[in-house]
Amino acid sequence: EPAEDEDSSYSPCSLRADGLISTSAIKLKNVVEYTDKLRQTLPNLKIECLHGKLKASEKDAIMNSFSSGETDVLVSTTVIEVGVNVPNATLMVIEDADRFGLAQLHQLRGRVGRGTQKSYCVLVSDNPSEKSKARLEIMRTTYDGFEIAEKDLILRGPGDFFASISQDTMRQSGGFEFKLAKLCDDNELFEKAFSAAKFITESDPQLIKKEHASLRRAVLKTIHPITSTIS
Repeated sequence: EPAEDEDSSYSPCSLRADGLISTSAIKLKNVVEYTDKLRQTLPNLKIECLHGKLKASEKDAIMNSFSSGETDVLVSTTVIEVGVNVPNATLMVIEDADRFGLAQLHQLRGRVGRGTQKSYCVLVSDNPSEKSKARLEIMRTTYDGFEIAEKDLILRGPGDFFASISQDTMRQSGGFEFKLAKLCDDNELFEKAFSAAKFITESDPQLIKKEHASLRRAVLKTIHPITSTIS
């Protein structure tokens, strides 16, 4: 509707800012197909597609057309996540929003509402899981970036700080837990632990002092896959 009222939309494919549509969770082929279907559905609107495979000159031409109002709807990957300022963009529709990180969703929705008109960001998801609903509810009720990142960390888990002996890669989210603390609840404790670790490593970088023998063994066990960094 905003596009027909001479505003602009994004659609990151999931994203639509009247007119911007952005797709990062969807492959390039699907972004193009999505754009074609949208053109068939909205034949009276000029709809363009923006993605990372385009030449810089092509991207600039598409964004200039969108910024000037010549293009009504922009379907895009998350290439529009940062650095895009289109004041007349009033609507963003993010398809498969459950596939995006909360911090990323927060960045994306920041592409609308940059002018004087009331703006909207619509998160679309067909994932019925309670976890997915909880994550999107955070986006509905929270607008502070730091708070969103903290809640996302609690829901997703911090991932692996070190690969285990049985694996060569590190997970970026999931089950790592400290035995005596929680990342989001014990900031003061982590600061003290960091200061203590810094004091020890500055005075004994290789942990070769007798009093640090047990600590050295614990460190080597924890970072087994990368022990080559400690001699």
